[in-house]
Amino acid sequence: MRILITGANGFVGRNLSVSLPEHELYLYDIDSSLEQFDVFCKDAEFVFHLAGVNRPNDPKEFMDGNFGFTSLLLNTLKKHNNTCPIVFSSSTQVALDNPYGLSKLASEDLLRLYDVETGAKVIVYRFPNLFGKWCRPNYNSAVATFCYNIARDMPVTINDPGIELTVVYIDDAIEEFKRALSGNPSDFVTHKATLGYIVQLLYEFKNSRDALTVPDVDDPFIKKLHATYLSYIPMENFSYPLKMNVDTRGSFTEMLRTKHHGQFSVNITKPGIVKGNHWHHTKCEKFLTVSGEGLVRFRKVTDDKVFEYVVSGNNMEVIDIPPGYTHNIENTGNENLVTLIWCNESFDSERPDTEFLEVYQSTGF
Repeated sequence: MRILITGANGFVGRNLSVSLPEHELYLYDIDSSLEQFDVFCKDAEFVFHLAGVNRPNDPKEFMDGNFGFTSLLLNTLKKHNNTCPIVFSSSTQVALDNPYGLSKLASEDLLRLYDVETGAKVIVYRFPNLFGKWCRPNYNSAVATFCYNIARDMPVTINDPGIELTVVYIDDAIEEFKRALSGNPSDFVTHKATLGYIVQLLYEFKNSRDALTVPDVDDPFIKKLHATYLSYIPMENFSYPLKMNVDTRGSFTEMLRTKHHGQFSVNITKPGIVKGNHWHHTKCEKFLTVSGEGLVRFRKVTDDKVFEYVVSGNNMEVIDIPPGYTHNIENTGNENLVTLIWCNESFDSERPDTEFLEVYQSTGF
């Protein structure tokens, strides 16, 4: 389908354009020519009208940029007798008596009149605050500004942390646009959060690298806000170091600690070395060898029988480490044995739940 997107270089336009790879896109923005615009309006089979003025130098520019450009769009479509469907990105500020809201409301009225006159299908979405990747900071989005500043150790200012925002995540808006494109519009998902809560979460995301924690991604808003925050980290700061606990046997490095889903670590065992020889009462683990060759051995603490598994980075298998079994891991190869370990709880030095006991040892039972 041939789709015209006005405001294609803006926050919403960029997210929409990369989400429609199977379509032929006509991308119009302020730098495009009117000649291009005329051809786009002639050939388009669907229009996403996203262009608009948000922060002009003169308030009078709101009406010119929003209502005026909407008039140009509709007149050009009429010129070519093109009655293709139109989706218009409006704002909840139409309910407010300000220049921006009034210009958006005038655009809505013009589009509804166009609908009646031509029979073209017009869908109007009144968005509150939008947030997500590629939103311009220090412009018209508090969330974008907070993400940008906090990711760069810059201060943020909140006059009233109790102010509640209604926000829409950009991908939810895009999904609704795609439903409209397919002829099945419904509505977009909204979230409510105070400014203080948003900033608190963003600082938690920032500090999570040191704490080795991850956010509660079961919460839809937290998941979306975390993804947004990460998109504002400068590329040179994508990586961060971990503390490697190194000794003559190899190393053990914690990667992530979660509140409800345990801990993830990386264990490196040098050739010829045996690590472990301990068991747990309640703690349990999963081992996945990703490189090297070795053996994982088990013995029930009340029995003498030893059982072993061959592990290899060439054969991805997960081994469960149940409680009540003393176990060890031996590197039988010539290179480091690298094992990813998940544990059902984060390590607590006050409650280690780790009893040292050799695998090869008579129980006495």
